[in-house]
Amino acid sequence: MTDHRHLILPPITDPALHAQIDRLARRHLEAAGTGMQLMTRIGNSAEGLIERLPAFVRNRLDGVTRAALTRAFGAASRSRRVVRDRGDLFNRLASTVSGAAGGVGGFAGALVELPFTVTLLLRAMLDIAVEHGLDPDSDEVRQECLRIFAAAGPMAEDDATDLGLLAARMSVTGQTVQGLISKVAPRLSISLGQKMAAQAAPVLGAVVGASINYTFARYYQELARVHFGIMRLSQETGLPREALTEALRLSIQRQTPPSRT
Repeated sequence: MTDHRHLILPPITDPALHAQIDRLARRHLEAAGTGMQLMTRIGNSAEGLIERLPAFVRNRLDGVTRAALTRAFGAASRSRRVVRDRGDLFNRLASTVSGAAGGVGGFAGALVELPFTVTLLLRAMLDIAVEHGLDPDSDEVRQECLRIFAAAGPMAEDDATDLGLLAARMSVTGQTVQGLISKVAPRLSISLGQKMAAQAAPVLGAVVGASINYTFARYYQELARVHFGIMRLSQETGLPREALTEALRLSIQRQTPPSRT
């Protein structure tokens, strides 16, 4: 993995460009806030949720996630040819319905629902790539979608300055999409496992499944706009993405409220 801390990055001096980066930073922080909203709704900590899953679910989670990611690109691309871009709200509502169905079916239903959720989230990302003037069928965009999936999910308690930025720095040199899937699947499976454990609880059921999936869709849509926003700025300005990502990190740090102890 490339360590960009030791690269000499060109300074960004354009005030208009800084303003755009600051807007992306605010969007990044808002994405982090969706995780806190979700955990407030659930009324529990994400920590320990994986242990609530039955052994047969935990054992299959990584493989199911890997298979879901592998198939999701094809399914999402086919859906774009049949139904054109539908907007944020439609994608969130579709994910919400999927989560409700998974919640009704318990752990078995949640396992069946997982590939649909991954496909719906990916479709939402591809729509946003198109919104930014990018080719949704390009390997570059598909790799960026995997970076977004590699970011901490909305049920994680990562520091806001880290959300997605480590994923954005993942080295993709010489990597195929399939190679990146192998790296991303274990991390995404943890986030999806937490989601499944929370939504499959008997008392919570469909209502929480719907709420969780709506939040997941909103979270990854916000992250997609940050990631693809950086890609678009790099294309428009000719600046390396590493420099823009570093400027984004610094902007997030400036805008992050001090922690309360």
